[in-house]
Amino acid sequence: MASACPPAAPTQPTLPSGAAVFKTIPYAFILPEIICGTWVWILVAATSVSFPLLQGWVMYVSLTSCLISLLLLLSYLFGFHKNSENWKVLDSLYHGATAILYMSAAVLQANATIRSELGPNSPLYYQLNSAASFFAFITTFLYILHAFSIYYQ
Repeated sequence: MASACPPAAPTQPTLPSGAAVFKTIPYAFILPEIICGTWVWILVAATSVSFPLLQGWVMYVSLTSCLISLLLLLSYLFGFHKNSENWKVLDSLYHGATAILYMSAAVLQANATIRSELGPNSPLYYQLNSAASFFAFITTFLYILHAFSIYYQ
């Protein structure tokens, strides 16, 4: 006698769409990444940019990752992913690569902060650079958390 067991359901979790993006753990990190990254490039732009090579890289990484993360957030909000496994791979690779780039930018921003302590108008620019370094390391941590949580999911 044959058993009438239904076939096993797929074990792949569904990707969130709409407001569920803000409630699901790896994807809930996208909005804080955008906000903290925006603070990085606003604070760096508010300084005199005494070290254009160092802070130019910080501006490039922060602005580019903010825009790409915003596009990724919008694609999740509007459901462009259609629950494809490729979106998980794309998300994991993007956040992993961006975490590495943001770590380099955060270290360069910390270097610019240390070097700006000795320059003219040092109290104001030092405080702005310190805040930019703080947010750069926070944003790096958020990208690392996102990359690892999507990888282990």
